[in-house]
Amino acid sequence: MKNGMIECSVCHAKLVSPTTRTVSRAYDRHRSKISSKYRALNVFLVVGDCILVGLQPILVYMSKVDGSFKFSPISVNFLTEAAKVLFAIIMLLFQARHQKVGEKPLLSVSTFVQAARNNVLLAVPALLYAINNYLKFIMQLYFNPATVKMLSNLKVLVIAVLLKIIMRRRFSVIQWEALALLLIGISVNQLRSLPEGRTAMGLPVATGVYLYTLIFVTVPSLASVYNEYALKSQFETSIYLQNLFLYGYGAIFNFLAILGTAIFKGPSSLDILQGHSKATMFLICNNAAQGILSSFFFKYADTILKKYSSTVATIFTGIASAALFGHTLTMNFILGISIVFISMHQFFSPLSKVKDEPQNGNLEIVDIQNHRSKDSSFLNMAAGANEDASHRIGSNEKEPLLPA
Repeated sequence: MKNGMIECSVCHAKLVSPTTRTVSRAYDRHRSKISSKYRALNVFLVVGDCILVGLQPILVYMSKVDGSFKFSPISVNFLTEAAKVLFAIIMLLFQARHQKVGEKPLLSVSTFVQAARNNVLLAVPALLYAINNYLKFIMQLYFNPATVKMLSNLKVLVIAVLLKIIMRRRFSVIQWEALALLLIGISVNQLRSLPEGRTAMGLPVATGVYLYTLIFVTVPSLASVYNEYALKSQFETSIYLQNLFLYGYGAIFNFLAILGTAIFKGPSSLDILQGHSKATMFLICNNAAQGILSSFFFKYADTILKKYSSTVATIFTGIASAALFGHTLTMNFILGISIVFISMHQFFSPLSKVKDEPQNGNLEIVDIQNHRSKDSSFLNMAAGANEDASHRIGSNEKEPLLPA
């Protein structure tokens, strides 16, 4: 970019650098013109996410012995991150072996160092995810699996607000109403569902649960938005290389937490396999697969779709927990989940799409000196951002949706 202009790599035409508002509008336009291949990817992501997210609280519940965990939840998180790092390395080696002649080698030191510098922002969601993964176990001590899933759906509204603030994502009035309807559905399910008693901290259970719920909702919401921002802002970087950095940071943070636990509880805490069972091994595999799938959501789809797909898993979690553990599916749960599904249909309905505002010409005229530094970070944030310009390229020039 020079003097607020960007140059097309195909025809060398000069275009005005898009603003964040332009990128947001282009993203909305791109979503309405997605190909059948992109739709198939979305279906695969949603179905896979529903299965994995639905199983996660069930496996956590099965891992409890006499109402508590005999293993360290931090050790589960560390082993999960280690498994994801191993997967990223294997896929990176596979991708490197199938590179085309003339492409920049993925495994070169210069490529790795440059990618590490460009993707240092991934350390932020990695830290937030480490905190959130620990909170998932804490929440299981207060709620049954179905209720935990319903509480996690509160993240959708927080994520929508963060997307609007951080990534300038636009939502229509109908979509905001759908999110409000989602909150109503969650509230209906939670009526009279709090347990009685007191927490280990001496606080009433309701007070402790509200505090945990607040953190449980805000921390992963920030992590998801920052993760999508970081992945899409470096869209040309291999997703497996980005995952290697993200999971590597996560493994480091969880290992530091293990060391901190060992300082306070003794060297026995360093035995990361202590108290594990078959259920926890399945839990580690499930969490690893869920994390890998999420990275594809954030890079090739968006966070809202990820959270709504997790909402679909709620009904599966509720039925499975009722069948396996005898938890009662109350009328509140049935009514709540019905409202949630209505909200989801309303949010993704064609009638709720954001309409483009009238423009004078094909591109917005912006104050280049004031906006150039801020806008450049959003150039690659959303797929199809440059479609907002009038320039078109041939079908043979388009890059594939997924990495080779």
